[in-house]
Amino acid sequence: MTKPAYSLSLLASFALVVAACGGAPEPAPAVPDVPAEPTQPAPETPAAPATPAPEASPQGDGAASAPAAAAPVTVEVPIEARTNSKLKGSASFTEVDGGVKVTVQVSGAPKGKIAVHVHETGDCSAPDAKSAGAHYNPENHQHGLPDASARHLGDLGNIEVKADGTGSHEIVAKGASLKQGAPNSFLGRAIIVHEKQDDGGQPSGNAGGRIGCGVIQSK
Repeated sequence: MTKPAYSLSLLASFALVVAACGGAPEPAPAVPDVPAEPTQPAPETPAAPATPAPEASPQGDGAASAPAAAAPVTVEVPIEARTNSKLKGSASFTEVDGGVKVTVQVSGAPKGKIAVHVHETGDCSAPDAKSAGAHYNPENHQHGLPDASARHLGDLGNIEVKADGTGSHEIVAKGASLKQGAPNSFLGRAIIVHEKQDDGGQPSGNAGGRIGCGVIQSK
C-alpha cells in the first residue's frame, strides 16, 4: 500500500509545477472608461471690412470726354476803296445765335453817317462797285433800317464817322448765316460802304455812291 500513495504524491507535485510554469494566462485588468474632453470651437476670425467700390465717373472709366463746342465761324473781309474814294476798312462776320454779328471799321471816310449793306453778288471788280448787284434780299422784302419790321437781310444801317474819318459799326443781322449754300448765307456776297446815310427810303435808302467794297468769302 505504500507505493501507490507515493505515486499519487508525485503526480500532485507535477501538476503544481505545470500549473506554476504554463498555466492559463490571467485575464488583463479592465481599463476604466475616461470621459473625453470636450472639443473647444476654433476662435472666429473677424471678417475684413468691405472695401467700397470706387465711384464711377459721370462718363465712365476711360470714356472720352465730350467734345468741346466748336468755335463760332468767323470771316474777315478787307474793304477796298471804290468810286475814287480814299476809304480803307475791314469787316468781320461771326455766326451767333439767331444771326450773324457784323463789325465794320473804316478810315478815310466822309464825316457823319454813311450806309453799309450786304449786296447780293460777291464781285467788287467794277470801279464803282456796281458789279456787286443790289441789296441782298433773299426773302424779297422792302428796304428798311435794322430796327424795321420789314427789311432786306443785307440792310445793316449806318456807320458813325468821326471828324478824323474813322468810324466803326456793330450789328447782328438777324436771320443770316455763314453756311455755304444756305439760302440766307452771307458767304459769296459783298459788303458795300456808301457815301451817304441810309434814310430808310425806298428802294435802297438813298445812300448814294459806293465808296468801299469787299467780298465775303471763307479762306
